[in-house]
Amino acid sequence: MLSSAVYAARASLIEETEENKMKDRRKAEEVEGKKQSFPMKQILLMEMSWYTSPEEASGSPSSCASDVYRLGVLLFELFCPLSSREEKSRTMSSLRHRVLPPQLLLKWPKEASFCLLLLHPEPSSRPTLGDLLQSDFLNEQRDDMEEREAAIELRHRIEDQELLLEFLLLIQQRKREVAEKLQHTISFLCSDIEEVAKKQGRLKEITGAELRCDDHSTSSFPSMTVVDSEDSACTGTRKRFRPGMHVRNMEEYDDNIVDDQKNQGSYLSKSSRLMRNFKKLESAYFLTRCRPSLARPVARHLPLANDGRGSVVVSERSCVNNLASKEQCREGSSAWINPFLEGLCKYLSFSKLKVKADLKQGDLLHSSNLVCSLSFDRDGEFFATAGVNKKIKVFECDAIINEDRDIHYPVVEMASRSKLSSISWNTYIKSQIASSNFEGVVQLWDVTRSQVLSEMREHERRVWSIDFSSADPTMLASGSDDGSVKLWSINQAIPFLHLGVSIGTIKTKANVCCVQFPLDSARFLAFGSADHRIYYYDLRNLKVPLCTLIGHSKTVSYIKFVDNVTLASASTDNTLKLWDLSTCASRVIDSPVQSFTGHMNVKNFVGLSVSDGYIATGSETNEVFIYHKAFPMPALSFKFQNTDPLSGHEVEDATQFVSSVCWRGQSSTLLAANSTGNVKILEMV
Repeated sequence: MLSSAVYAARASLIEETEENKMKDRRKAEEVEGKKQSFPMKQILLMEMSWYTSPEEASGSPSSCASDVYRLGVLLFELFCPLSSREEKSRTMSSLRHRVLPPQLLLKWPKEASFCLLLLHPEPSSRPTLGDLLQSDFLNEQRDDMEEREAAIELRHRIEDQELLLEFLLLIQQRKREVAEKLQHTISFLCSDIEEVAKKQGRLKEITGAELRCDDHSTSSFPSMTVVDSEDSACTGTRKRFRPGMHVRNMEEYDDNIVDDQKNQGSYLSKSSRLMRNFKKLESAYFLTRCRPSLARPVARHLPLANDGRGSVVVSERSCVNNLASKEQCREGSSAWINPFLEGLCKYLSFSKLKVKADLKQGDLLHSSNLVCSLSFDRDGEFFATAGVNKKIKVFECDAIINEDRDIHYPVVEMASRSKLSSISWNTYIKSQIASSNFEGVVQLWDVTRSQVLSEMREHERRVWSIDFSSADPTMLASGSDDGSVKLWSINQAIPFLHLGVSIGTIKTKANVCCVQFPLDSARFLAFGSADHRIYYYDLRNLKVPLCTLIGHSKTVSYIKFVDNVTLASASTDNTLKLWDLSTCASRVIDSPVQSFTGHMNVKNFVGLSVSDGYIATGSETNEVFIYHKAFPMPALSFKFQNTDPLSGHEVEDATQFVSSVCWRGQSSTLLAANSTGNVKILEMV
C-alpha cells in the first residue's frame, strides 16, 4: 500500500511538470508570433499611409483623383527604388510634402515632373484618367516602344532576307559550277561527235574506193573485202562487199549507210541490256574520255586476228593503202575512241552464253569432286581438269561437243598422290603439262605416255598456282603457302632422280596464291598474295619488286595478263580489278584502271580467265560471269543448274559454286567447272 501511494504521488508530479512545460512552450510561441507579426502590420500601415491621398487623410471619401494620387506614388517607387527600410520611410514621408530626392530630379527630370503633377495636393489640379491616357508622357513612351519593336522586327526581317539571299547565292554558285562542267562536257561531246563523224566519213571513202577498184578488177580470182565498220560493229554484224555486186553510184551506198544507221539507232534504243546499264556505260565513257593516256595505240594491232574481229581487211590489190595509212596516223588525236568503241561493240556483240556440251565427271570413289583448275593445250584441241579427286583428266574438246552422250570419258587420265590445286599446259610442247598439289610438289607430266617426267619438291607447303611462260616454254613458276615463289627450268634436273632444281626464289611474308608470266616476256613475273597485294618482279632482281599493286582488301586469288602491260586480278573481297603496269614509275600503284562488280566471291577461289578483252570469273552463286575490260558491269552470265539424280528436278544448293574457268584460246568458247565436278563448255552467242 505504501509503495502504491508513492508511485501515485510520483505520477501526479510528473504530469504537473509536463503541463507546465506545455504552457511555457505555448507562451513562447505566442510571444514569437507577436514579435514576427508586428513589423508586417506596421509595414502595411505605413504602406497604407503612403498611398493615402491628402483628401482621404482629412476624412473625405475616395475618388478618381485619389487613384491618380496613388498612381503617382507607384510611379515614384518604380523610378526611385530604395534599399533600406528607414531610407524608404524617410523618402516617402517627404513625398507627402512633394519633396523629391535630388538623384531623381537629375536622372529622370520628365518622370519627376510627371509624378509631381500626379501628387498635387489639390484633387482638382490633378489630371484625370482621360488626360493621363492622352498625355505626351505616356504616349511618347508607347511610341518609342512601338518604334523599337518595329525596328527589331525589321532587323529580324532583314536578317531573314540576308539568310535567304545567302542561300540563293550559294545555290546559284553551285549551279553555275554544274553548268560550267555541263558546258565543258557538252563541248567535248560535240568534239567527239565531230571526230567520230569524220572517222565514219573516211571509212566511207575507203569502202567506196575499194568498191571502185573491185569494179575495175580484171583478175579471175574472186576477192572479198570485209569491213568491220564502226556503225556496223555495234550490232555485231559485218558488211561484205563482193566485186560482182552492182552498185549504181555512191549515193545509193550512202543511202544504205543512212538506213543502217537508222537501224542501228533503233537497235541501241531497243537493247534492254544497254539501256539497263546506260548510266554505267556513260560513266565508263567519261572515264575513258578523261583518261586518254591509258588508251593503247591501235596501229600495232592492225593485222587481222584469228577471228577477224575488230580489224579492217583489204585485198592485196587494194588501191586504198595510202588512205589506210593516213587513217592510222590520225588515230593519235583520238586514242580514246578505239578502246571505248571496241568495248561497246564487244559488249553488244553477244547476248547470252549457250551450253555446247555438258561433262559430268563425278567420281563415285570420291565424295568430293571439286575441280580446282582447267587448262587448254596450245592449239585448243584438248583440255585438262584437275582437283581434289587427285586425277588429271584430258578430254578432246571437239569430240565432246560433237558427241551427244550422257557420259564422256577422258582420252588420258593420270593419278597423283595428293589433291591437285593447279595445272598449266606448256605453250610450246603439246604433250607437257605441269601440276601442283596440296603437299607442295610440282610435277611435270608427259601426257602421251601418262607418266611423270620430273618432280620439284623444294616447297615446304601447299602450292597454289603454277604457270608456264609463253615467251620461254622451258620456264615454270610456282607459288606456295610457304611464302615463296620458285622459278624452274624444265631442262634442269638431277640425272636418274628426275628431281627438278629451282633456278631462283622470291621470298615474301605471306602466302602466295597465284603466279603469272606476261604474254611476251620471261623476264618478268607477277604474283598475288594473301597480304592483299600484287607484286610485279623483274626476274633479274629477285630482292625488290619492280612494282607493288595496292587496292584489294582481301586475299588476291588470281591474276591474268590481259595484254603486255594490263593485268586483271581477282580477290575474295568480291571484286575484279584491272591494272595498268605502264604507270608503275613510283613503284606503287594504288589506283586500278577499272573495278568490276556483280559476281559474289567472299570465301572460295572461283577462277579467272581472259581472252580478247573479255574477263571470265566464277561466282559463289554457282554462276559464270563475263566482263569486258572497258566496263565495270557484267556483259553475260550463266547459272549452273543442280539436278536431283533421282527426281530429275532442279534443286537449290547454296554450297555449290563455280570453281574454275578457262577460255579456249582467243575464241568465244569458255570452259567452266563447279564444285561438284560438273564441267560445261559454253559459247557466247
